[in-house]
Amino acid sequence: MATDLEKKAKEAFIDDYFELAYDLYSQAIEISPNSAELFADRAQASIKLQNFTEAVADANRAIELEPSMSKAYWRKATACMKLEEYETAKVALEKGASLAPGDSRFTNLIKECEERIAEETGELQKQPLETGPTNVVSTNNVQPAMNVSSTKDVETVMDVSNEAEMAAPARPKYRHEFYQKPEEVVVTVFAKGIPAKNVTVDFGEQILSVSIDVPGEEAYHFQPRLFGKIITAKCRYEVLSTKVEIRLAKAEPIQWSSLEFSKGAVVPQRVNTPSVSGSPRPTYPSSKPTRVDWDKLEAQVKKEEKEEKLDGDAALNKFFQEIYADADEDTRRAMKKSFVESNGTVLSTNWKEVGSKKVEGSPPDGMEMKNS
Repeated sequence: MATDLEKKAKEAFIDDYFELAYDLYSQAIEISPNSAELFADRAQASIKLQNFTEAVADANRAIELEPSMSKAYWRKATACMKLEEYETAKVALEKGASLAPGDSRFTNLIKECEERIAEETGELQKQPLETGPTNVVSTNNVQPAMNVSSTKDVETVMDVSNEAEMAAPARPKYRHEFYQKPEEVVVTVFAKGIPAKNVTVDFGEQILSVSIDVPGEEAYHFQPRLFGKIITAKCRYEVLSTKVEIRLAKAEPIQWSSLEFSKGAVVPQRVNTPSVSGSPRPTYPSSKPTRVDWDKLEAQVKKEEKEEKLDGDAALNKFFQEIYADADEDTRRAMKKSFVESNGTVLSTNWKEVGSKKVEGSPPDGMEMKNS
């Protein structure tokens, strides 16, 4: 039975039904809790769902059960990279590379890890060059010829410092990352030692606006149009010593494939929630001189949603994903059971119809079922 579930999970994964694949792998693990292969494959499904912490946990379990499985180290490293745990990722990659010496993916990602680690330590390496000129000894009692020499030395150090700064690759002032739960999305902006008074976070129906404005430094602004709609009244943020943690309450408990909206992504539909009549429209205070025009932004979002059209497989996939995401437990059970037992040819939502009998395959016209 576990083998059948594993096969169907792989098929669902190939067809981009990652949530269904995750559920099928979980069922198979309940039957075979000591299968390293199942944990490693469920880790891959979690990576696709952007549940990176769960992916690391499953990869660790796979490594514990089978320490020689190179792909478990690869999936652990992939998830750790997404979590910006570069040192941990590098250790996993080096171990995986020793188990699969012919796989160039490990060496390529090790190089990327080293680059990321170098970026993080770059500020510490640059600091002695910047402060070098302040350590020059006073030349009040030195011969004139030595003054010239000292001056040239100082200028040389300053030139090296300037060249080092100019050679540094441009990158965003602060990095950000996100993970999600069924009911919320957690966005983290990695900004160390920023006072709360210098941080402004505003929420719109499908807009997030983050501003960090420290006197004497270049202001940071991050304002994405979000993948899905949020409940602004339930959103909150907290300024910590090393980061700004923002919690976005989803309007619907669906899986976001990314943090930001894109034309090719499926846009969640608006949730019909009861509203309090006569309640005033919320305002969004900001410390910036220029205020965000939320009305204009939301009008643009609605216009783009109205104009967006999906055809063919994309429309069908969106339809099935919406059914599964909004379905009750019996409907989901019916969809899973019919998909597995029919070899992926039947997808029923009626548990009363399929719950008490085996679902037979129904191939398209002109094709025959192949028994496994």
